[in-house]
Amino acid sequence: MARYINTRVLSLALVLLLGISAARAQAPVAGSATGTKVGIVSIQDAIANTNEGKKELEALQQKFAPRQAALQTQNDELENLKKQLQAQSDKLSDEERNSRIRSATEKQKTLQRNAEDFQNEVQTAEQEILNRLGKKMLDVLEKYARDNGYAVVMDVSNPQTPVLYANPGTNITKNLIDAYNAESPAAAAPKPAGSNAARPAGAAASRPPATATPKKP
Repeated sequence: MARYINTRVLSLALVLLLGISAARAQAPVAGSATGTKVGIVSIQDAIANTNEGKKELEALQQKFAPRQAALQTQNDELENLKKQLQAQSDKLSDEERNSRIRSATEKQKTLQRNAEDFQNEVQTAEQEILNRLGKKMLDVLEKYARDNGYAVVMDVSNPQTPVLYANPGTNITKNLIDAYNAESPAAAAPKPAGSNAARPAGAAASRPPATATPKKP
C-alpha cells in the first residue's frame, strides 16, 4: 500500500502518540472492563485514510502544488542550460564557456535552497496534521479497545516493528478508520480520483508532491 505520509515526520508524530498513550495507560479508567484480546493497527494508514485525513492531505497537496510546479520549471531550465553548454562547448570561447558555467552553478545553488525550503515547509505542515489528527485517533483507539475487549493494541506502521506475525483478524486499522469517521461526521469524504479537483500531474492522491533532487551541473 502506498505510504501517504512522510516517514520521517511520521516517526516524530508516533513518538508523541506513544508518549501520550503510555501516560494514559498508567491511569486506568474507572469501571472499565479488563480486556483479553490483542490487536494490531497501522496508525499511519489509519490517520491517512480517515475522511478527515484524506481531506487535510488533499488540501495540503493543492496548497503546495504551485511551489512544486515552480521548482520543476527551475529544474527544467537548469537542465536545458546544461544541455546547451554541453552541445556548444567546443564552439564557445573560454570566457563565454566560463560565464555559462557560473550561471548554471548559481542556478543550481538557488534551486537547491528553494527545494530544501520547500521540503521543510511540507514536513512542518504534515507534522501539524499528524499531531492534531493523531491525538483524536488515539482517543478513538482507546475507546474502541475498551469497548471491544482489547488488552493490547500494537502499532505496525514502522517497517522495523517487532511484530513478526499477526493473524489478519487481529488487524483493527479499518475498524478504527470507520470509528474515527463516525466520530467526525462533519469531515466529508474527499472527491474521488476522477473528480475535477485540481491536482499536480504525477503527484500522489493524498500527499503533497516531493521535489525531485536537482542534478549538479
